[in-house]
Amino acid sequence: MKKFGAIIFDMDGVIFDSERLYMQCCREAAEIFGADNIEEVVLSCIGLNTEKTHERYRSAYGDDFPLAEFWKEATTRFAGKAQGGLLPVKDGAAEILEKLKNDGMPVALASSTRTEMVIRELTAAELDGYFNVIIGGDMVTKSKPEPDIFLLAAEKLGIKIEDCAVIEDSMNGIRAARASGAYVIMVPDLVQPTEEDSQLYTDAVLPSLNEVREMIASCQ
Repeated sequence: MKKFGAIIFDMDGVIFDSERLYMQCCREAAEIFGADNIEEVVLSCIGLNTEKTHERYRSAYGDDFPLAEFWKEATTRFAGKAQGGLLPVKDGAAEILEKLKNDGMPVALASSTRTEMVIRELTAAELDGYFNVIIGGDMVTKSKPEPDIFLLAAEKLGIKIEDCAVIEDSMNGIRAARASGAYVIMVPDLVQPTEEDSQLYTDAVLPSLNEVREMIASCQ
């Protein structure tokens, strides 16, 4: 088993159990604005930055779709349900972060969410102190599935990307991680990978961060 020099986490769907909550809010907003097939559109956007997400919505619903109003409705509902920014933490997240910190393992977070929001959400959950480097989607030009965000995280850590493990939950994320050259660990959230996707884009698919913690411990 490969020995890792650093671990890079995605945030939504990996650290926070936020994607199900956001999907619920989008369903509620879709009923108001008459947006059909919203689940399919939302799932296709997981891992994308704001610009790419807007492009997907316009492609699905046309340029006349009131995207700003829809977005405001969904995000306002999300903020209310998330109790002022305190998102539910995924099972095993605190434990793996504590273990990595105690082991002295360099850790980065690479999220397509805007940096300001990433820091706010991590701070609210008291998890910000576990990360040596935090990269938001506004810090790179190209969004996932391009590898730029992971390459920047590795650069900031001072670790070769080939020596990093990336932990992702989405298809856009694992494609980006594979393109970067990192070791790719998928912990599926809303979407399970096909057998072909697993073979093409991942080195390991594990059911939770508890199993990831055990795997990393076994190879260090």
